[in-house]
Amino acid sequence: MSERFYPNLGLLIHGEWLSSGRSTRPVYNPGHGSVIAELPLATAEDIDEAVHSAQRAFHSWKKVSAYERARILADVATRIRGSEEMLARIITLEQGKPLGESLSEIRSCADNFDWMAEEGKRLYGRLVPARVVGLTQLATREPVGPVAGFSPWNFPASLACRKVATALAAGCSIVLKPAEETPGIMVAIGKICIEAGVLPGAFNLLFGNPDEISAQLIGDSRIKKISFTGSVPVGKHLANLAGAQMKKITLELGGHAPVIVMDDADVNHVVDLTIAAKFRNAGQLCVCPTRFYVQSGVYETFVDALSRRAKSIRVGDGFDSETQMGPLANSRRIAAIDRLCQDALDRGATLQCGGQRPDGVAASGFYWAPTVLADVPVDALAMNEEPFGPLALVNPFDDIQEAIQQANSLDVGLASYAFTNSLRHADLLEQSLEYGNVCINTYFLTPPEVPFGGIKSSGLGAEMGQEGLLDHTYSKVVYRSSF
Repeated sequence: MSERFYPNLGLLIHGEWLSSGRSTRPVYNPGHGSVIAELPLATAEDIDEAVHSAQRAFHSWKKVSAYERARILADVATRIRGSEEMLARIITLEQGKPLGESLSEIRSCADNFDWMAEEGKRLYGRLVPARVVGLTQLATREPVGPVAGFSPWNFPASLACRKVATALAAGCSIVLKPAEETPGIMVAIGKICIEAGVLPGAFNLLFGNPDEISAQLIGDSRIKKISFTGSVPVGKHLANLAGAQMKKITLELGGHAPVIVMDDADVNHVVDLTIAAKFRNAGQLCVCPTRFYVQSGVYETFVDALSRRAKSIRVGDGFDSETQMGPLANSRRIAAIDRLCQDALDRGATLQCGGQRPDGVAASGFYWAPTVLADVPVDALAMNEEPFGPLALVNPFDDIQEAIQQANSLDVGLASYAFTNSLRHADLLEQSLEYGNVCINTYFLTPPEVPFGGIKSSGLGAEMGQEGLLDHTYSKVVYRSSF
């Protein structure tokens, strides 16, 4: 292929890259629909060998001092920053997002490795005063063991690197299965990890049939923890498998983020922030603002401003410097957004802009125009299913309690947003919104120092922050008597 920066694809097992003699599947450029590579797929024997490798490496990696692990992870971060332009191009080629967004994602990967390098030094135990003279009670943290990580295609570098950096910082080894749609970026970062000194087998990389790999990894007694980012249905299925094996599990699942806009907010400022947040990555992110509840006094102004700005977004190839929004990931996303739009319109919603594939971009690419629907009935599919695309749904409300009730009406609880200049309203919204992440007068970027997770059907546990690191350990209490 012509893209020389794109890596040769393979499986990483115990420090070796394996590719020949295996069945393959094509990897597509979503901006053009063209095949850019063939991805080798793991066999059952490959999966077993990856787990065996992770188990062997765990016993060595956990004995590496926290300071030496920190040095290695910090070196990974430095190497990622030194290659950020090339790594960003890999993301844009196989995932489609504009190059500037890809570059921001790569920088967040380096931040994750840097932060976990330092936080890994702080897995402190504590001495607990005993009730008996001569007795010592020591509570310590031990790495849980080999981890199986599953990461998606929408942020193929940052979401995967969260899992890798956290597991390695805790002293765990990891078998990672990224999305088959976007394999190249983690192959490239896997090579960086090896160059930086991560022990062979401490980081293994598999691609293949997702159902087969997840079933085999979760069912293997040598795997001690599961970390999954993806859809609610798949997450619940994996939770059942993990529960049967009594394994620790972290789930970061889907959302359907509400946005409450009070009539005391600065509408133009809110729209400015919303355009950047809503159409980032073509709306393909789990914290994407989607259900907008706007107080009646500013409703028409908000709808008009949001629609005008959305119409002006330049859609195109991620490598074009003028592109503001790239393609969707694949043709299935096009069909899904079209279905949701048509259903909402059939139920009485009004189309403000978009609602179709845009003019003026490559017909073979997976593009959809930024879309705003107003007055969307609550029973519309789009109001109940996460669109995961460039679709904004806007409805009016009169009373703040009405908006809160609507915002909390779904069985998801990942991210929520509200805009108001009233301290009283801000306090009420903070206390009332049933979400793992509540943002007042801002949208957020999930920095590594803050735990990230959802409630209800949006997940279990947390990634990043001290909490995410602790989820990769278990408590060991040592009682020692001098008698």
